[in-house]
Amino acid sequence: MNTAVVTVGDELLVGDTENTNATWLCDRLDARGVGVRRVTVVPDEVAEIARVVNEYHAEYDAVIVTGGLGPTHDDVTMEAVAAAFGRGVEENEEAAAWLAERGYSGGDLAAETTHLPVDCRPLRNEAGVAPGAVVESVYVLPGVPGEMKAMFESVEGEFAGTRTHVATVDVDEPESELLDRFASLRERFDVRVGSYPGQVVTVKLTGEDEAEVERAAAWVRDHADAVERESVGGAE
Repeated sequence: MNTAVVTVGDELLVGDTENTNATWLCDRLDARGVGVRRVTVVPDEVAEIARVVNEYHAEYDAVIVTGGLGPTHDDVTMEAVAAAFGRGVEENEEAAAWLAERGYSGGDLAAETTHLPVDCRPLRNEAGVAPGAVVESVYVLPGVPGEMKAMFESVEGEFAGTRTHVATVDVDEPESELLDRFASLRERFDVRVGSYPGQVVTVKLTGEDEAEVERAAAWVRDHADAVERESVGGAE
């Protein structure tokens, strides 16, 4: 299963808010074996959101959109997702009934709070007020991190893929000197190889077969100047 994550908000694009939602979602999806193929930030603009959602819906198994839910002038995500599918928005009776159960009457909330895309599946917001929605394979979640996490956990079981195994080896050599060994590693083992330089080079090996990943990690340790992770950045 391949997905895309779309985070909505002008505040993300200007750096006022850190995009922790994308990081959290990617981690949770990866743990379920779901591939995240795109992470995109878009402004609070109907046309931009609709264009990206339309494109990613056609390309990936699912799209998760966070942010821009609610009744204020810049909360346009529901309208944009509806537009991506050629739909309008209307008051969702199920969402309104759920909010009524929680003690919110029509006079307590702006009318737009329960306006969702036509024929969507509403998602309860157990940690807030603004409901989410599922339109075909597009999941629309709040931007407030606590609300987003709670709502995603309610649908997390709908995301599944082939779980992968990861091993890391820290190598005390310049990354440029490891290129030939990376090539050999990819030829010998069915794993993905990533290298991340810092104080040492962290070699990350990922694959579907745990034994294959461990064999690849052992090969790196035998063919490079590997160091124990706990010793990195030791006493000065």
